[in-house]
Amino acid sequence: MKNLIIVESPAKARTIKNFLGKDYEVVASKGHIRDLPKHSFGIKIEEGRFEPQYRVDKDHSAIVKQIKDLAKKSEQVYIATDEDREGEAIGYHIAKAIGKDPESLPRIVFHEITKSAIRHALQTPRKIDMDQVNAQQARRLLDRIVGYKLSPLLASKIQKGLSAGRVQSAALKIVVDREREIAAFKPVEYWSIDALFKPEIEAGLVEFNGKKIEKMTIKTGEEAHAIEATLKKETFRVKSIEKKQRKSSTPPPFMTSTLQQSASGRLGFSPKKTMMIAQKLYEGVKTDKGQMGVITYMRTDSLNIAKEAQEAARETILKAYGEKYLPPKPKVYASKAKGAQEAHEAIRPTRLDFTPDIAAKFLAPDELKLYRLIYNRFLASQMADAVLESQTILFASEHGVFKATGRKLVFDGFYRVMGYDDRDKLLPELKEGEEVPLEKLTANQHFTEPPPRYTEASLIKKLESLGIGRPSTYAPTISLLVSREYLKIEKRQLVPTTIAFTVIEILEKHFPEIVDSNFTAQMEEKLDEVAEKKVDWQKLLLEFYKPFIEKVEQGKKEIKSLKKAEPIGRACPECGSELLLRSGRYGDFIACSNYPKCKYTENIAKEGEEARPQPQTTDEVCDKCGAPMVIKTGRRGPFLACSAYPKCKNTRPLEKPKALAVKCPECGGEILERASRRGKFFGCSNYPKCTFVSKFEPTEHKCPECGYLTARRTYRGKEVYECIKCKHREEAEASSDSEK
Repeated sequence: MKNLIIVESPAKARTIKNFLGKDYEVVASKGHIRDLPKHSFGIKIEEGRFEPQYRVDKDHSAIVKQIKDLAKKSEQVYIATDEDREGEAIGYHIAKAIGKDPESLPRIVFHEITKSAIRHALQTPRKIDMDQVNAQQARRLLDRIVGYKLSPLLASKIQKGLSAGRVQSAALKIVVDREREIAAFKPVEYWSIDALFKPEIEAGLVEFNGKKIEKMTIKTGEEAHAIEATLKKETFRVKSIEKKQRKSSTPPPFMTSTLQQSASGRLGFSPKKTMMIAQKLYEGVKTDKGQMGVITYMRTDSLNIAKEAQEAARETILKAYGEKYLPPKPKVYASKAKGAQEAHEAIRPTRLDFTPDIAAKFLAPDELKLYRLIYNRFLASQMADAVLESQTILFASEHGVFKATGRKLVFDGFYRVMGYDDRDKLLPELKEGEEVPLEKLTANQHFTEPPPRYTEASLIKKLESLGIGRPSTYAPTISLLVSREYLKIEKRQLVPTTIAFTVIEILEKHFPEIVDSNFTAQMEEKLDEVAEKKVDWQKLLLEFYKPFIEKVEQGKKEIKSLKKAEPIGRACPECGSELLLRSGRYGDFIACSNYPKCKYTENIAKEGEEARPQPQTTDEVCDKCGAPMVIKTGRRGPFLACSAYPKCKNTRPLEKPKALAVKCPECGGEILERASRRGKFFGCSNYPKCTFVSKFEPTEHKCPECGYLTARRTYRGKEVYECIKCKHREEAEASSDSEK
């Protein structure tokens, strides 16, 4: 009998299967095989307890049957899902779905998908961590309660298609608040006095008449020009020269949030794209040593590094760069993220001998870009600090002091791997007391600028700093807000739409805790405490549910409807009722006031788009239902369509098709020239009773073999008559110019 290993993804299953012999079967559940029902609340609440009504969805029923059959034939069944809350819960649901006790099945965990890691995991199995499972269940139920109870309320009061969420709404408020700051911002004028001393030394005024000059000190042009006039007349000497060396510390290895931010800034990848590529690199790709995972698990908030990996990095650094690039001790980093799971590892390459140069022969271009970023960052994190020399020169006159700064890289350290983008800005060798000619002195006007809009990367950084969400939720949260049209991405910036402001205003007034960053972060901490067995998950749900449902019921009564229903002064062309201007998920539209009896609607073009033309009425009548026919425009031009669509889908050409002189050989009806997606063809007018059809135009010339109609066409450079029925060909006589 074989042993069965159950993982989430087919790619992961294939990679693990490569490492194990014939004694193991590896199968993928393809994600969650059980979840709350899609079209109902799915939570039974009795006597203060919450019972989730999990279901196996249709897409997973065949997989569950396959896993059940394999489990019956197997000597041992191992759960090998990812080592996080989501993975723990998937393992729990797999066990339940196949009729096994979740706590009886051996659970194997690994941070990387390599042969040694899988072998070690099989030798050291543990049990499913029910505290982690309960933390995930609590999160899932909290999100279902908020989404299922609050979203319909917003839809009923504002417009259809709106949603709210425990994390998504708090994230949306952050973006909306920034947009409010930008809208309320008023620029403030300030001035700077800038000098150019020979030879090409740029300097800024830092002191005038013994008073320190900072960014906002000089507020008016009048004041600035007075200072400029005074200083232009004066002689400047070198007051002091200062040189200092400082270390530039190595960056820590990547965790999920910093990988998403760096990939956005350096590679232009969206967080969603970054995670999709990282998933492939983790689950298994082709390498010089076969299929394997080339990075550790990519959903992590830990900066821990395994000792073996540290030692491998130090060996690589010593061999490739020499002793001066190797620090005396391995570098250790601690995560600042709230609730970081320190048992996990940071994101790092699994094999340092699989260098980016070797990887280039096996990985796709975007996979290579991300792998190189991860590889170099990890190696850099274990290298020596870089050393920079900063230079400061003060130039003084009777009334003023200017400061010039420069710096140069003394020792590149970790920059040897990561690259050093800044150019050295060297100052010339001068002596104290030396007179320096003033080449140029100007007073320059500036204005303060509003805070920048969030990008996907900077929003993730903000969410992480506030403790909102966890590594697995950052990218999906932003994707959801964009797909729901709460946010638009313009020039890589997140711009809230009008409806986002409306939703946040309602939530701020009636559900302040849902959009409060502190409340959301505290809830994340409580979920962490559930995972640590410090808080009961049922108690946590009950404490949230009672006051929340009271506010929902209160909101149904108190929130005024913002739904648009403005008369536009036109009657409905279908039933004669008044037409109204309404708002929907995709913008404003026109609809009949007699809805739902009459479902007539008109689209309104968005700003910058042309309005879609309304169908033109005709005197023609539909030969199927008797309703008026209207003129519509399709890909092949105008055509007649029944106005009763979608009840009646009858269409016909706007112009009557051309009839040929020759009659249908099957029924004697007319042969008509028609058009389809594949081009022109010829068919009987009595279709569908008669199915005669020809790709080529039929002629009166009869086939000498079977007596059927023939079509004149070119075959291998010659004019021939080809029988439409038996395909017999004979050479045709030369045609006249008029025939051509």
